Amino acid sequence: MAQTRKPELIYVVEDEAAIARLIADTLEKFSFRTELFRTAEAFFHGLRHQVPELVVLDLGLPDMDGMAVLQQLRRKHTCGLLVVTGRADTHDRVMGLELGADDYVVKPFEPRELIARVRSILRRYPGQITLPADPAQRIAEFAGWRFEPGSNTLTSPGGQQETLSTAEAQLLGVLLAHPNHILTREQLLEGRDVSALDRSIDLRISRLRRRFEENPQHAKLIKTVYGAGYLLAATVVWT
Repeated sequence: MAQTRKPELIYVVEDEAAIARLIADTLEKFSFRTELFRTAEAFFHGLRHQVPELVVLDLGLPDMDGMAVLQQLRRKHTCGLLVVTGRADTHDRVMGLELGADDYVVKPFEPRELIARVRSILRRYPGQITLPADPAQRIAEFAGWRFEPGSNTLTSPGGQQETLSTAEAQLLGVLLAHPNHILTREQLLEGRDVSALDRSIDLRISRLRRRFEENPQHAKLIKTVYGAGYLLAATVVWT
């Protein structure tokens, strides 16, 4: 007899009780399991017991800035992350995506839109994965550079080390997995709808280039293929 698939668990981190209940009721109507958290402290306590498949995060929490919550979550886990907030400012939206959010919804929103975005994110996360802490995991070496995915550490040919943001590390990881291949924006965003995120992917590419290139306007490592996408022009060796 085939096993019935257990519904995905979603944590809703929202301090306004009515909105939290609305989100939870919408998710439960479509057969998701939910747990509600009113503060960042309660949320992180919940994570110590179980990591969900997806987190719906409000940025306006009473005890901690939502962007800081986002960063702390991304340092340890790669579960899905949907930001739901009243902040409509483009800067906040781009910053949230840069720090590792999978998508961003501004209140008020239609319940069907919420479900569509949740489902889209979950398709990219077939199961919850905790970032490995094993220091022996594989490391990428390319064009004299060295990248350690477990710690987001990038080491230059001269030995200088810096830590990439989660968004930069994810983008570099995709490029390193497909060296010398043209990757579209959709592929670099791993399947996300890029209609509202074109500028975001271009900003990430620009930031990465500034780390690698003396003259980012004439990039030699991460090249623009006009009308097609981007290409990492290097041989990558995984050790």
